[in-house]
Amino acid sequence: MSEPTPVTPNLLREWPLPEVGGSKYGRGQVLVVGGAAKTPGAAMLSATAALRVGGGRLTLAVAESVALHVAVALPESGVQPLAQDDGGHVAVGAIQSLTDDLGSADAVLVGPGLDEPEGSRDLVAGLAAAVGDETVVVLDAFALGVAADLVDELAPLRGRLVMTPNSGEAERLLGRDCSDDHTDAAEIAGRFGAVVSLGGIIAAPDGRAWAKGTGAGGLGTSGSGDVLSGAITGLLARGADVAQASVWATQVHAAAGDRLAVQVGPMGYLASELLGEIPRVLVEFGA
Repeated sequence: MSEPTPVTPNLLREWPLPEVGGSKYGRGQVLVVGGAAKTPGAAMLSATAALRVGGGRLTLAVAESVALHVAVALPESGVQPLAQDDGGHVAVGAIQSLTDDLGSADAVLVGPGLDEPEGSRDLVAGLAAAVGDETVVVLDAFALGVAADLVDELAPLRGRLVMTPNSGEAERLLGRDCSDDHTDAAEIAGRFGAVVSLGGIIAAPDGRAWAKGTGAGGLGTSGSGDVLSGAITGLLARGADVAQASVWATQVHAAAGDRLAVQVGPMGYLASELLGEIPRVLVEFGA
């Protein structure tokens, strides 16, 4: 296995993102599905990141008990309430209320803020049949925790799927201990036909791989992964392919952390603070 290609600002400038359209529809329709009653903030971080990288029209699907609050807190988004159980978890069958949104979205992110296996598994298992033929899908957080035994259900999404596991989720996807991000990301990519961003390594199912060229320990904070998955989704909605969106977003996310490490300190900055840095980093990289 060859070494991953280091990601540099020059590499990104030579791999320019697609030109964006002049309207919110021209910049792509984003759907973020997550946000149980106790954890709507994760979905909101992802959704905001999708807008910060230039995504156009945003819809957030969250548990019905928090949908109104989310609509007020994030006025840029349309909000779709999801059926929930007595514990506030997104319920089995909730995907039925997303038929129109899944069918029209350019990019769909599932996972941030989900917190219960049965409802999450039902969502992930039904995705391929519900999304449009050209819709790209990102799985993050709890959606990855239930995806290990859904290889067949996710098979129609091969080539238009991105997965953003942390080390624990990678171990669950592979059913073994994980210790080498490149090897592990490549194996997940091959198994699911997905581009995988794991620990700063981006692996494609065709064997290509990249390594982010910046970023430090401060990114290991609550909500940081939600920002990354949202940024990938927004770039996909703009028209980037799965590898390009993953490479660009992983590097932009890390560089935003670098900026905050200088402004705030190497540790202690918040995931929500990354959001304001993303547009500035994109400009620096020529986007």
